[in-house]
Amino acid sequence: MTMTKQNRSYFDGGLLELIGWQILGAIVITFTFGIATPWAICMVYSWKINHTVVEGKRLKFTGSAVGLFGNWIKWFLLTLITFGIYGFWLNIALEKWKVEHTVFVD
Repeated sequence: MTMTKQNRSYFDGGLLELIGWQILGAIVITFTFGIATPWAICMVYSWKINHTVVEGKRLKFTGSAVGLFGNWIKWFLLTLITFGIYGFWLNIALEKWKVEHTVFVD
């Protein structure tokens, strides 16, 4: 089976761009003492997803920092209440949130 441009999957982002977005995210997190972490996560993840094409269809990230911030507070409180045990599920919860806010452009 021959892969045509229409059904190929690829990533068209560049290394220097990624490094720049990650540095900017780290600066934002540092200067806000972690309060803007949801914004930094959305910023970097949006760049990654918006440069991803799956089977010829470009992906788009529709999540927002405001939407993630509400979950961030909830997850923080759950982690405190459970003495850190919920922290083991935090990465899964974040991945689920990211996937729920990822769509095909066309």
